[in-house]
Amino acid sequence: MLTLTDNAVAAIRDLMVGEDVPADAGLRIAPKEDQAGTLEVSLASTPFEGDQVVEKEDVRVFVAQDAVQVLDDKSLDAQPGTPGHPTFRLNRRA
Repeated sequence: MLTLTDNAVAAIRDLMVGEDVPADAGLRIAPKEDQAGTLEVSLASTPFEGDQVVEKEDVRVFVAQDAVQVLDDKSLDAQPGTPGHPTFRLNRRA
């Protein structure tokens, strides 16, 4: 299952600040349409049917069903950028 670093948790919290999303909203990771092998992230109010829900502290990440296997041995990390624009990175867990 995908894991989240403390930096990713902080970055996702930062993204939610000022957004009009419910308290149980989260970051969704899904394959990008028409671009095989590419993933995209977006804010989502709720998980889509079939999404895997990963929670750490008060942060939720929804992993699309067709991305679960690809992300199973990964950890989501983030580097701060300008406020509201972190850079997310996937790392293979040891």
